[in-house]
Amino acid sequence: MGRVVIMTRVLVIDDHPIVLQGCQQLLEDVGVKHVHQAQRLTTTFQPTSPQKPDVIIVDLAMHSGSLGGLSFIRRLRLHDQETPILVFTMHSDPVIVARALEVGATGYVLKDTPPEEVQTAFQHVRENRPYLSHDLASEVAFMEARGTTNPLRRMTVRELQTLALVAEGKPYGIIADHLNVSYKTVANTCTQLKAKLGVRTLPELMRIAIQHLPAANGKTLS
Repeated sequence: MGRVVIMTRVLVIDDHPIVLQGCQQLLEDVGVKHVHQAQRLTTTFQPTSPQKPDVIIVDLAMHSGSLGGLSFIRRLRLHDQETPILVFTMHSDPVIVARALEVGATGYVLKDTPPEEVQTAFQHVRENRPYLSHDLASEVAFMEARGTTNPLRRMTVRELQTLALVAEGKPYGIIADHLNVSYKTVANTCTQLKAKLGVRTLPELMRIAIQHLPAANGKTLS
């Protein structure tokens, strides 16, 4: 008896071809026939199109770790409250997890999760049921119980995006290009971040960024 084919259109957004290929295989193994791929957040789909996906799987750290996936989810939810979104990323910081859920993600799973759990997460999200692995759920709950101990808890999505790029040592001009904003906007955002985090210099800001966004301090950010 053959496997059941699930007539679900899935859009996978990730800037690593190997990840895209792996996701496609995982989805096909649970019977999904229509898997579409995109390597950029800005060239994905029109929300009003009749061919819009039934489920979106998206990385957060597209293109050098700018956490653009957070902004993508927030923008999508402004006009689409229905499409389930599964975050598939390496960012395990509970602040980032909590913020992704706050802006509209349906589920959140890490890239080092066993394939079977990724498939389980997808099946939950496909049915519009939330999914968060036990370890992540525990960390988020513990963070919430501690209140605002982590200073990143007070950050906006744009501030988190900027901070992730600051942690990589990117200059303001490069950060502006990544976020498609002006140099002045980046400078003002960093000034606000310094005030919120109680530091005066960019090196101090970078130190805090690296300390609280450990996933942004390596070669693989997505």
